[in-house]
Amino acid sequence: MTGAEVLDVGRDAIWLTLQISAPIMIVGLVVGVSIGLFQALTQIQEATLVYAPKILAIFISLLIFLPMIGALMAGFMRQIAARIAGM
Repeated sequence: MTGAEVLDVGRDAIWLTLQISAPIMIVGLVVGVSIGLFQALTQIQEATLVYAPKILAIFISLLIFLPMIGALMAGFMRQIAARIAGM
């Protein structure tokens, strides 16, 4: 395996990590900002109020996005297996 191929696999792995984590992190960001906005508007200064809705939203988003995550990881594994078989 040449250096360019190693860099290509590394780049693909980083891109896959971003594709897998982005939807879940965006859901967490949106829920956190909306709860923070709600706290600012109602002047409720409870620090632990953010955690329960955020955990629940991330858990639900994991359940929703799990088939997509599995398909992306399976495709990456097929690509890596094809590279190994082609050596």
